[in-house]
Amino acid sequence: MDLTTKTLAELSKLFQNGKASSREITEAFIANIEAKEKDINAFVTTTFDLAREMADAADSRQKNGTLLSPIDGMPIALKDVVCTKEAKTTASSNVLKDFQSPYDAEVWKRLKEAGAVLLGKTNTDEFTMGASTESSAFGVTKNPHDLSRVAGGSSGGSTAAVAANFCTAAIGTDTGGSIRQPAHFCGVTGLKVSYGRVSRWGTIPMASSLDTVGPIAKTAEDCAMILQVIAGQDKKDSTTLQTDVQNYVELLDTPIDGLKIGIPEEYLATEGVDQDVLEVIESTKAILTDLGAKLVPISLPHTEYGLPVYYIIAPSEISANMARFDGIRFGSGKDGSTLDDIYKKTREEGFGDELKRRILIGTYALSAGYYDAFYRKAQKVRTLIKQDFDEAFETVDAILTPVSPTPAFTIGANSTPLQMYLEDTFTIPASLAGVCGISVPVGQSEDGNLPIGAQLLGPQSREDRILRIAHQIQQSVNSE
Repeated sequence: MDLTTKTLAELSKLFQNGKASSREITEAFIANIEAKEKDINAFVTTTFDLAREMADAADSRQKNGTLLSPIDGMPIALKDVVCTKEAKTTASSNVLKDFQSPYDAEVWKRLKEAGAVLLGKTNTDEFTMGASTESSAFGVTKNPHDLSRVAGGSSGGSTAAVAANFCTAAIGTDTGGSIRQPAHFCGVTGLKVSYGRVSRWGTIPMASSLDTVGPIAKTAEDCAMILQVIAGQDKKDSTTLQTDVQNYVELLDTPIDGLKIGIPEEYLATEGVDQDVLEVIESTKAILTDLGAKLVPISLPHTEYGLPVYYIIAPSEISANMARFDGIRFGSGKDGSTLDDIYKKTREEGFGDELKRRILIGTYALSAGYYDAFYRKAQKVRTLIKQDFDEAFETVDAILTPVSPTPAFTIGANSTPLQMYLEDTFTIPASLAGVCGISVPVGQSEDGNLPIGAQLLGPQSREDRILRIAHQIQQSVNSE
């Protein structure tokens, strides 16, 4: 029995019923990582000794009948922007290559208190800025389905780890699509939560009005199990929502018969969408119809402005957030005769090209004389994009769109920043609106090698609804 190919839900049942120990499950994943990691590069840091200690503790709890949660004893991975006292947190940047956090991020604190076992920290684009992990200081993560292609980004290490059967689930972050797009590329399930649904305290920020922390796993059921643990208000993060956390797992099998699913014309009419992607959306529409859902044509008229708005707002917030990495407070400081000299050397040697590019764009957009012309105007258009979603959700329960225009692209294929930015065309609007979304694997490219996902978007705080729809789509796909 290959334990690593099973879902989190399946392994949890085996463990809780005494049919497999946490140590046995953990060792199976460690062996898989040791055999394949050199080809995929999913991890920046592994924590195998710690994982064994945590697994042994879980086994003791299982014997004593004192298990902490349904995910107790389950091996997971964390994107390397989630601060941990037990392992370095690098954000895949040279400037933080030796940083050891003195505290745990809230998301890891909650997972640890639920008994999760940490296998390691996963690769990401530097400070999460990218769509392929090609900007990581520690090399690109490769797609387990085709090693010549990217795993996506910025949570490419987390999604590749799940797809390669290196862990039961992983934590990623999604600012403009960084969970959903790599999940689509790697054929796993990735949940972007509503803004404020999960605490970001202790998670290194990129763009503070957009960042979200969420689960990546094989199935929607697995994502629901993780979300059940990490969701909820945190007094240390004032942006977290005060709404109650629902029982996401119990609601998964509630029928979706009668739900209205919006089909936005703007997404399907976008130039450059791969035919394989369009065919998967058609297949998903057929599945939803068979499940009793009603497809409703809708319009999100400001969709075309999502990309330019995002690439003004996000770099502006990046410019502010990156100011702390100066070699004095954070970052590997360099010798210099003046304070400015230390700043310059630290950032010149510690920051990569994409990070520098976004800092410069953001600083320019926020500078005197340009703030009103760029940043303020972008915020006004962002409000219009949010209003599009608010109006749509008055008539439909969820929205179906592609995740990305194409399946996973070849490493090095997107040679210009603009080409890379276009990868987020279909994921950015939901991020700007603060609503929730999920990438669910539905089909494959015509040659059968590359997975293709569909994106479901829901109103704020209705993760239960999109998880339920995604779960029932997966049940239908798996039964074929």
